[in-house]
Amino acid sequence: MRLKDKVAIVVGAGQTPGDTIGNGRATAILFAREGARVVLVDHNYESALETEALIEAEGGTCFSYRADVTRQADCEAFVRAAVEAYGGVDVLHNNVGIGGGDDEILSLKEESWDRIMSVNLKGMFLSSRSVLPVMREQRKGSIINISSIAAICSTGIVAYKTSKAGVNALTHQIALENAKYNIRANAIMPGLMNTPMAIEGISKARGIPKAELISQRDARVPLGGKMGTAWDVAYAALFLASDEAKFITGVILPVDGGQSARIG
Repeated sequence: MRLKDKVAIVVGAGQTPGDTIGNGRATAILFAREGARVVLVDHNYESALETEALIEAEGGTCFSYRADVTRQADCEAFVRAAVEAYGGVDVLHNNVGIGGGDDEILSLKEESWDRIMSVNLKGMFLSSRSVLPVMREQRKGSIINISSIAAICSTGIVAYKTSKAGVNALTHQIALENAKYNIRANAIMPGLMNTPMAIEGISKARGIPKAELISQRDARVPLGGKMGTAWDVAYAALFLASDEAKFITGVILPVDGGQSARIG
């Protein structure tokens, strides 16, 4: 088992309802399958409990915790709960992200900008700095932040893109500041993924059938002409969380079927 005896916090371990599985839930399940004891953090406690039931049905060890990642006190509380329950924290996986209400710059409402930046960027800042004292004392740890290829590719949504570019910069800074403590920080940039947040959310926002949206998105992916799934993100996270990646830090890893490599 690649995470045997490790303690992992997955922030955003629930998911948007839909036909498929989301990145956070898939990662939490995979971490547990690989031997980690997992703390399932989400603002939607009922959805976290659904993930918990799936893990426990496979014999995994976990518990759920309700938290708002935009609140420092909540972030400190779920870190404290992990330490009290399992004795430390080896992995922090930051998966929370939103994009609803985003638009091009002249149409974007200020309150939408503030909300997206707060959840997507401030949330990762607060959760990371809440866990870092524990990891520094242990002199080990892995932080994995879920970004997006929107950070580096053309897109019509300014707040989401800017927040994810900030996630990349934050990840670099955490990696450099904490390398001397043997703490690693890396980010994953998913491309077009067949997840509930993307498919259900975008089809509703655009008013188009899900099958049509899936077909459109598949056609934009160079590798095999098909979107990835949450499991593709989860397996990348598993590698970065494991000791196999012990000499990897400050990396921004695209998981996108080659989409971000297509320039011109």
